[in-house]
Amino acid sequence: MSTTTSSVSLEDEIECHTGLLCALEADSSLLLPGQLRERLIALDDLDAGFGGSEDSTRCTYSRLHQRAKALRIRLEAANSELYQSVRSDIVRGGQPRALLQWLEDSATDNEPGSPLPGLGFDYRDELVSGVLQLPEPGAPTLQPSLEMVPYQPTPVRHVLHLIAAAAVAEDDVFVDLGSGLGHVPLLVSMVTGAQSLGVEVQAANVASARKCAQSLGLSRLQFIAQDARDADLSRGTMFYLYSPFKGSILADVLSALRRESMRRPIKICSLGPCTRIASNETWLKASALSDTGRITVFDSL
Repeated sequence: MSTTTSSVSLEDEIECHTGLLCALEADSSLLLPGQLRERLIALDDLDAGFGGSEDSTRCTYSRLHQRAKALRIRLEAANSELYQSVRSDIVRGGQPRALLQWLEDSATDNEPGSPLPGLGFDYRDELVSGVLQLPEPGAPTLQPSLEMVPYQPTPVRHVLHLIAAAAVAEDDVFVDLGSGLGHVPLLVSMVTGAQSLGVEVQAANVASARKCAQSLGLSRLQFIAQDARDADLSRGTMFYLYSPFKGSILADVLSALRRESMRRPIKICSLGPCTRIASNETWLKASALSDTGRITVFDSL
């Protein structure tokens, strides 16, 4: 009885995967440049259906895996061609029209005014990652303190919200404190033309960000390997904190920013738990209801 059940289960599984694969192979539109979202969904489906190791004893299954692998290669090649086209647009200088168009077209019906909360990623992050092609950083050379938070890139939808909510302009100096691999300064500079500075304590991450900026020909970007408490903040007009540190480090950085606000008006943009701390600062006023799951923009008083 168990043998029959196993046989039927395997046949059903093969039939299901065969149907998925045939449908994807028959859809020639997946290879068109404008079908990035659909290609990424198809690649996810292939990973879900054929991501495991194939069983060589199942000849039918082995052939399906080979076909799935060949299709995956074609889809990834189409993505690479698109990413390289967008990179070439950026290298030529001026506003990256292709990237801006892709990001504008990517807005969903669920995001009429502000992005979905939370820290999950979507296909815009795949697009930006494919365009930036950030080199893999070397091993960390500095042991982080307990008050430093492990690096995680800001989802692209939140960066776009930051740009709009803070009204980042070309004459701004945007400073990311705890910039990691530099996704936010890179995207802000590309989209707005603003001068951007990334301050990051891990030198390996800084080296990777610098190589990316150089490969794209971006000149209004600077990345420095430095503790945010020691950084020169005197030129910044906007400062970004994706909760890169907490406790006394965050308190010291906010105190330094308060001193800067006595010399000129500044904006603080935050995401994550540090938003709650910034909300308690009497010298800051949120431009909208503060939300740890979305970008909050604070104006200095």
